[in-house]
Parts: sequence; structure tokens; C-alpha cells
Amino acid sequence: MNALGAAVYPGTFDPVTNGHVDIISRAAKVVGSLIVGVAVTVEKTPMFTSDERVAMLENEISALDGGLAERISVKPFENLLVDFVEREGASVIIRGLRAVSDFEYEFQMAAMNARLNSKVETLFLMASDKHQFISSRFVKEIGRLGGDIGHFVPAEVKKKLDQRFAEQSGGGQ
Repeated sequence: MNALGAAVYPGTFDPVTNGHVDIISRAAKVVGSLIVGVAVTVEKTPMFTSDERVAMLENEISALDGGLAERISVKPFENLLVDFVEREGASVIIRGLRAVSDFEYEFQMAAMNARLNSKVETLFLMASDKHQFISSRFVKEIGRLGGDIGHFVPAEVKKKLDQRFAEQSGGGQ
């Protein structure tokens, strides 16, 4: 298969954005198999449950072309990332970089992960130019304030966000 073997692309994916889908599809082209790790986080208060985020990712991955979907799985995790990577039989962590400001945090995280498990490598993929400014946090803020988020997230994710915003404002069931 591929010399890189299995890799993990971790994140909260709350919600999954077009930028996430871009990194997933590009990473799947260079690794043998890709596990998208959905962090069950306690520090953040996600808008969607981990099951909802897993389902949204699985839906978007199933639509990928070129046989990529067969080599991608989505799994929640709530332990140390390097322990999840090792448990899944992977040896690579994929991280996306949007801007220079991302690099400092990601560099520190990669160094810490290397100290925790020297068998795990971190590879960085630069965001495609059309996705460099997209973040889940901005998408939620724009959507909550009534802005058009259709260019930033897949159509099905937009529907779920619109529904959640309506529920939060008292306009849903």
C-alpha cells in the first residue's frame, strides 16, 4: 500500500468544515489508511455531540471520489491522542495548518506528542488557499448571527447548523 501506513487526523470537528474535508481527502491520498479521530473534549462545549460529529463526518467522507472513502474511518476518542494513535495501529498524526498563527500551537503540540511517544510522527498539510480562513469557531459565530455559512461547510452540515441555531434561539422544536 503506502509507505506511510495508517495515520490519524484528529480534531473536534464541531462542525466539520470544507477545510476539514479538504485535509481529509488530501491526507487519504498520501497515507495507506486514515482514521479521523473525533475528540470527545471536556475543555470545549461542543455544539454537537460526538455521535453527531461522527455521523456528519461519515456522511461527508462517503461522498468522496476516487475510492478514498474505503480507506477512511471515523472514530471518537477521549484519551491522549498518542495513545489513540497507537491503539489504532497508526504511527502518523496529520494536522492542517491554515496560517502562521496555527504553526506555533501545532509545533508545541507535535513536540509534546513526540515526547509522549517517540514512535509517532506528526505531518502538517497546508490548507488549500480557498480554505485557509475557515475555522469551526468562525463558522458557528457567523451562523449564530445570521450570516451565510454555505461557502464554508458542506450542505448537509449547513442544514444541521441552521437547525441547531433555530433550536437555540427558541425557533425549533
